[in-house]
Amino acid sequence: MRRDAWAGGQQRAGAETSAGEQQPAGALLGPLLAGSAQPHQVRRAAQGLGLPERGRYAVVVLGTAAMVPDRDGDGARWCWCGEVGVVLLGREGLDGPVGSLGEAGAGPGGVSPVVGGLAELGLARRLAGAALLTCGPGTREIVTLDERLPTALVASRPELSARLLAEVFGPLLVLDPAERALLVGTLEVWLECGGSVGRAAVRLRCHRNTVFNRLRRLERLTSRSLSHPHELVETVLALDALRLSAARGWGAG
Repeated sequence: MRRDAWAGGQQRAGAETSAGEQQPAGALLGPLLAGSAQPHQVRRAAQGLGLPERGRYAVVVLGTAAMVPDRDGDGARWCWCGEVGVVLLGREGLDGPVGSLGEAGAGPGGVSPVVGGLAELGLARRLAGAALLTCGPGTREIVTLDERLPTALVASRPELSARLLAEVFGPLLVLDPAERALLVGTLEVWLECGGSVGRAAVRLRCHRNTVFNRLRRLERLTSRSLSHPHELVETVLALDALRLSAARGWGAG
């Protein structure tokens, strides 16, 4: 069902203002999502939309128009304002809406953490937008902020991300693209394998010494040790910055 279907039903039912006039769902949700709603606007939105003021809510921000549900099988209830969806969660919590949106091919989309009421939708909207920034262009992925927190930190501040990329991976950026891809790809697989050189070697179909040598070369180029926790964090965040830079065309300087 299209995202305006539930809102349209609410418009037909009538959302009463203090003057007895009807307001569209978007007008009721707008101040909430902007984080500027006063208490009387929260109460009015709850009455007009037929939603409780307090409850387990989340916000979804989509990158493109899509066919989306207005209700989920677990009892979740949706209301849409453009590309932004507010969901009163059902029995499955966030898993239900994430699954429904994925099945509908509605991505890319970012999902906020759970908040405790309509008055907190402005914060949830900002956090969902941060999650959306971590999605690659052209993808259909639906991601929650909590599964992408480090990447969201990087994506939310592109000027700092560009600086981090230049500071940590600067020597890598001047390598031949094929050599750079080889070293970065090895690092990615090694991380996915939990830091196991042996498992990474199996994935990459090469000898474990080859993996070890590539990682040591990367350490020399970045001046960061993969065995030092603080320096490993910097390297992983720089890797996120590199991915985002390639996807979004950020500069490295």
